[in-house]
Amino acid sequence: MTSVEVTPEIVRFYSETVDEADRLISTADGRLEMVRTQELLRRHLPSPPARVLDVGGGPGAHARWLVEDGYDVHVVDPITRHVEQAAATGATAELGDARRLTADDGAYDVVLVLGPMYHLRQRADRDRALAEARRVLRPGGFLAVAGINRYASLFEHAAYAHLHKESMRESIGTILATQIHDGKQAFTTAYFHTGEQLREEVAAAGFPDASVFGIEGPAWSLLAAAERNTGQSFRESSLFESVLSAARMAEPYPELLAASSHLLAVARRPV
Repeated sequence: MTSVEVTPEIVRFYSETVDEADRLISTADGRLEMVRTQELLRRHLPSPPARVLDVGGGPGAHARWLVEDGYDVHVVDPITRHVEQAAATGATAELGDARRLTADDGAYDVVLVLGPMYHLRQRADRDRALAEARRVLRPGGFLAVAGINRYASLFEHAAYAHLHKESMRESIGTILATQIHDGKQAFTTAYFHTGEQLREEVAAAGFPDASVFGIEGPAWSLLAAAERNTGQSFRESSLFESVLSAARMAEPYPELLAASSHLLAVARRPV
């Protein structure tokens, strides 16, 4: 097991405040994130069986369907509760740090980094995590890296009807200006990327062909607004299908990346 050095507020948030296992299934915008992440990954993944390292894989939300698809999945996560939950999906799991992986060089066909970039506020730490991902990925292997969009909190809190509050406007204004959330309210400490920043960071780690997709697309906040303001579920609805279609239709237009909630960079390690 490698050493784990995670900011205490992140550990508390995922251990005591939220159950990450519910996030991608309990709301319409969460389901949208799951559906789109699945379809984007399946578009690029090698055929099973292949060895997948899910770095920062949380409770195994993606490990579960990857195992069901026939992949050999190993999850690394810094939260003890997540490691226990991930091990119940059929994947193997260990407590670990994205910046110091225990895997051998070139051991995996696929490396997923779908959570760590959210919480590594310093560029040097994100670079270390990406360098480790490259090290353990075989030449020609597939890398996927997720980030939170710089403008996601603006759309989210407009949808939740929070921006009439001066304190909320100040908080969101700070995130927009600095790309950092200090973790003092609601969500834990976090970093927010632009699409070009995420692409550049992945490219700088040795993946020159990196490209970036908007996961939820430009209309995701309509789902968030509908559910929050009506108290009804829109997980199975014509609105959900319309927003999903919008995400797919937006893919060819990079200027629409700024409207998505999460971003996904995909690349292959050069041979």
